[in-house]
Order: sequence, then structure tokens, then C-alpha cells
Amino acid sequence: MAPPRPSPAASLLREYGWDLMLGSIAAFYAVMVPYTKVEESLNVQAMHDILYHNYHIEKYDHLEFSGVVPRSFIGALVVSVLSSPAVFIMHLFHVPKVYGLLAVRLMLGSVILMTLRLLRVQIKRKFGYHAEAFYVILTAIQFHLLFYSTRPLPNILALALVNLAYCFWFKGSYLRTLQALIVAAVIFRCDMILLLGTIGLALLLSRSVSLLEAVKCCVSTAIICIGFTVLVDSVMWRRILWPEFEVLWFNSILNRSSEWGTHSIHWYFTSALPRSMLIAYPLCVVGALLDRRIVPYILPVFLFVVLYSKLPHKELRFIICSIPMLNVSASLAASRVYNNRKKAGWKLLYVLMIGAFFTSLGYCAVTFMASYNNYPGGYALKALHEADSSVKEKIVHIDSFTAMSGVSRFCESEYPWRYSKEEEISIEEYQERNFTYLLNEHRHISGYKCLFAVDGFSRAKIQPRIPPLYLVKEPKVFAHGNMRDPDILSLNWPGCP
Repeated sequence: MAPPRPSPAASLLREYGWDLMLGSIAAFYAVMVPYTKVEESLNVQAMHDILYHNYHIEKYDHLEFSGVVPRSFIGALVVSVLSSPAVFIMHLFHVPKVYGLLAVRLMLGSVILMTLRLLRVQIKRKFGYHAEAFYVILTAIQFHLLFYSTRPLPNILALALVNLAYCFWFKGSYLRTLQALIVAAVIFRCDMILLLGTIGLALLLSRSVSLLEAVKCCVSTAIICIGFTVLVDSVMWRRILWPEFEVLWFNSILNRSSEWGTHSIHWYFTSALPRSMLIAYPLCVVGALLDRRIVPYILPVFLFVVLYSKLPHKELRFIICSIPMLNVSASLAASRVYNNRKKAGWKLLYVLMIGAFFTSLGYCAVTFMASYNNYPGGYALKALHEADSSVKEKIVHIDSFTAMSGVSRFCESEYPWRYSKEEEISIEEYQERNFTYLLNEHRHISGYKCLFAVDGFSRAKIQPRIPPLYLVKEPKVFAHGNMRDPDILSLNWPGCP
């Protein structure tokens, strides 16, 4: 007798269940922490301007606040076009613009998760169902990859293409692997040239591609991409430029990135990767020892991190594209332990691994709570909007710290609210200006009354009770009202501590 056919719902869940799980986690992070930081500001403001100012480039934020180096508008343009139907409907129903920010972030997350799905399918084909399952589980209990997946950083835009490159690599489409990495390097992140170099060298040494066809493929793809980014970004920046070449010159040739802080040469291996991968970090080493099939894949990625370690300025997002491949190796180790869990000696390893999974999940929860409290600027502007509902025109000055800790154009409301991000205003000068409200990192400003303060994450503190880890918060952003405006003083404000 033939087994009963599964229902459509069961078939759908079997095909897309893992994607639904990862998507739900990424969406939860985006909804709970909708605001963005300074690193994301150029793409966030670009998406806002494309959606709300359209072809009126003279109104775009980047022409006034250009940042240290230019970045390509191509990623913001693609995400904005995909998000535009949802944002258009929101605009028709006068939904606050902050939901437009959520729309573009969820759309970006959908793109990243789609590439992770394609990679997952290749993992299942090449290494089996158990490796696929543990790959998803390890990704789910790591905070940073899914949290960053909805954040419009150039690194995340490049991550989509790197995931595609990994997918093509597993599939045996080696020239497409190189093409995906070239697009990522030329348009979004010039440092992907390091990953292109290590993977390209591995493909040449393994004779997967010939030198001639690799050069022809790489050069032709690079020329097309350079032409495309120069065409689009020269229009947006109003001068002829190739953004990623200027970034490469600034960061690598001039080594100016070190002005934003430096770390020791081993920082990626002793801090960034352990914090982001958690239990998957030791498992990826074990996976390479247990299953030699993965070595040709993780070795070039490992060398990419080694080469990147030479640059003094280090951030996790710079090497986040290495995590998906390292997770594949970790999933092979977890799969081997699971398959042998009933054998003598392996049972203890299996119990320890499951315990480590729950520990990683706990750390993930703590990290999420810290990140939730890490955007005081966005929460302060939201609280100010909710506190003053009068129709009288109001001018809010947003200082640099507030702007860098959660405020973007998406957070702004329509008339009667107006905003200023004018820089280099001294504390003494504020009392001579006609601002209605100030959002500022300083507690006391002459001529203004401190109305309320918003706390932000400061540090984690170990305590001898349950829970053992305590998140210490302290006031980060202060809302001030002009003392010459009696309407402000008549409102009921909580005051500052």
C-alpha cells in the first residue's frame, strides 16, 4: 500500500520551513529594533530620498551630509524599487514614515535570506539533510548574522552576492562564483577583492578554471560593473566618480580608516568570530578535521580573514561574509556528533553540544537586549513626537550623537515638525538660536530646560544571583525645551534624573 501523500501545507513547510524560521527571527529583530546607526546612514538616507524625493536629487541628504567617503547608490536604488509598492500604500494612508524604514529593512532582509536559502539548498545537495538542518540551527542561535541581515550596510549588500558566490562554488559554477565576487567588490565593498583573490587562487590551483578564462571573465565583468557604477553614482553624487575606488584609496592606500580606532592583529580570531559564531566557532575547526570535503572551501575564507587582519581598523561587519561558509564547516561537525550520538564516547560530546547550543541561545538573547537599548536617539525623537501633539510649528535640533544613535530621515514627521542637523554649534550658542527642542548628549544647556532623558546600553555586569548577567543602562540622550516658549513649559514632562 502506497504511503499517503502529504498535504499541501506539510509539503510547503518541508520546503520552506527552515526559511520561515530564519525569516521570523530576522523580522523580529527588525521590528523590535527598527532604528539604524551611523554606519548605515548613507544607504538609509538614500533609500528615504529615493522613495520620498524621487528624481529631485537636489533635496537628497547626501549632498549636505556626504560622509567620509562616497558609497554607491545602486544597492539603495534596488531595495527602494522593491519596497516602493508597500511604501506607496503607506503614503496613501498617511502611515508614519518610520514604517517605511521597516519596509526597506524587511525587503533587504528578504534578499539576504533568499541567498541564504539558495546556499542552504546546495549544502543539502552536497553534504546531506543533517548538515542542512544544523546549518540553519547554528545560524538561528547566532545573533549578529540575522540581526545585520536587515541593516542597509554596504557589507550586507555585498553579503548577498558573496552568498551567491558560495552557492555557485558548491554547485560547480566557478566562473559565476568569480563574477558574483567581482560585482560585490566593484560596486559595494572593495575589500571583497581579498576574498576574490583567495577563492580565485584556490580555483586556479585546483584547476577548476584556467587562468585565461578566469582573466577574460573577471576583466569583462569588472569593466561592465565599473561602467555601471560610474554612470549611476556620478549622476547621484553630481561629479564623475567610482565610489569603491575612492574607498579603497582612503582605507588601504592612505590608511585613514585607522583614525576610527584600531585593534590587535588577532582581534578577528580572538574576539569578533568567537562572539558572532559562538558554539559554531570551535565546531568549524572540528568540522574541517572530521570532513576533508569542506577544507578546500573554508581555507580560502580563512585566508581572507587573515589578510584582512593586516588592516588596523577592524569591525565585525568587515568579515561578516565569512560566517556563512564557516557555519557550513560547523554544521558538518554537529552532524557527525549527532549521527554518532548513540556510540560510546560520542554521547557525552552530544550532550555537551546541546548544552552549548542553549548557552549560545542565552548569549544571543543578552546581546539582543543590549542592542535593543543601543539606539537612544531614535527612541528620544519618538518620545518627543508623542509628547507634543500641538499644531504649532516646532523646530528640533538633532546633535551628532543623537543622529548617530538611531535618528534618520525616516524618523521625521510632517508639518508642524521641522528638523535641523546643523553641526559645530557650541553649547553656549544654543541659547541664541530659535530652536524649540534640542535632542542632545549634554544634560545642561543654558536657555533650555531638560524635559526627559533616554537611557542607553552602557555595559554588562556580572552579579551573584539570577540572572547572572545584568545590563547597565545610563542616560544617553537628553531632550531640552526652549525656556522662552511657555507652551513647552505648560506640558507635563517627566524631567531629567
